[in-house]
Amino acid sequence: MKLDRKEIISALETISIAGEGKNIVDSGALQNVMTFGDEVVVDLVLSSPALHIKKRAEVDVMKTIHEKVYEKAKVKVNIKVETPEPEKKAPEIKGKAIPGIKNVVAIASGKGGVGKSTVTANLAVTLAKMGFKVGVLDADIYGPSVPIMFDVAAERPLSVTVDGKSKMKPVENYGVKILSIGFFTKPSQAVIWRGPMAAKALNQMIFDAAWGELDFLLVDLPPGTGDIHLSIMQSLPITGSVVVSTPQNVALADARKGVAMFQQESINVPVLGIVENMAYFTPQELPENKYYIFGEQGAKNLSEDLQIPFLGEIPLVQSLRESGDIGRPAALQEDTPLEESFKELTRNMVQETVKRNKSLPPTEAIKITTMAGCSAVKTK
Repeated sequence: MKLDRKEIISALETISIAGEGKNIVDSGALQNVMTFGDEVVVDLVLSSPALHIKKRAEVDVMKTIHEKVYEKAKVKVNIKVETPEPEKKAPEIKGKAIPGIKNVVAIASGKGGVGKSTVTANLAVTLAKMGFKVGVLDADIYGPSVPIMFDVAAERPLSVTVDGKSKMKPVENYGVKILSIGFFTKPSQAVIWRGPMAAKALNQMIFDAAWGELDFLLVDLPPGTGDIHLSIMQSLPITGSVVVSTPQNVALADARKGVAMFQQESINVPVLGIVENMAYFTPQELPENKYYIFGEQGAKNLSEDLQIPFLGEIPLVQSLRESGDIGRPAALQEDTPLEESFKELTRNMVQETVKRNKSLPPTEAIKITTMAGCSAVKTK
């Protein structure tokens, strides 16, 4: 008698491997069925090496074929065991990481004047209000504005001893730890440094600081895509980046370059998303009115075009500018549209950070290899 392969597979759909819910066809345990006249060879792959499970599978296959297909069939069952790989842990930050800091998020923009520092400050205080431990590193060497926005421009970091070493203790306000080059220069003093000097100053603020335990360290980068950005990414394994833009085409063209910098193969820092600042103007006396003076949803459309998340939009309102000038970030206000905007933005950023840590390998610090480029390097 010539056996029908389809009939055999149909019959095998009625049995399952011990401990598994699906039948051996749907579960993928049945790898192949071959027939030669009245002979049939069945190949199975099991996840368990237990002898009794293997024997039970062999007996069930033979019994089912004899009962449902042909009682005199010559059945051979080949069983292979493939144990699944152990579940991988969520990736940890590699490279020259700062002990105690879980996530380092770079806040960047392709051009100046789009409100990157304002977004950074309000992201930080919103994270702190949500219960996270937060720090801000003001890496905008040539225009440090974070001390003003946190009302700590007159403060100076203290020296503390940690494990026998002298460290800088960040200035703290509104539950956020802050370090900035602005603490070490006079308000009227211009920082006229070449790249190596700026990089050395940044490294001191990164590694010679007593940051303690932080859930998020937000790094406020300078505008553009230059030497300071490479220095930061060379020193730190960045968890992810956030790109800030305004809606008009001129700003979007530079934001696109900012995203491209992080996505460059030799840098490869995940982009958590785009923020649209100054999305629309709302007068205080007409809170329901929206005037799209810089264009409508430009950054949102860019995020769709680049296939990266859109984290949220921040309106252009007078109180946002005023709060930054007096050193009390607008997100500290209660029950206002601005607070809600920053809450949504922060929730989305945290969600994208969690998603990134679960699904992507760790970011590595990069190594400068030539005057014109860089490459990834693994460091212990």
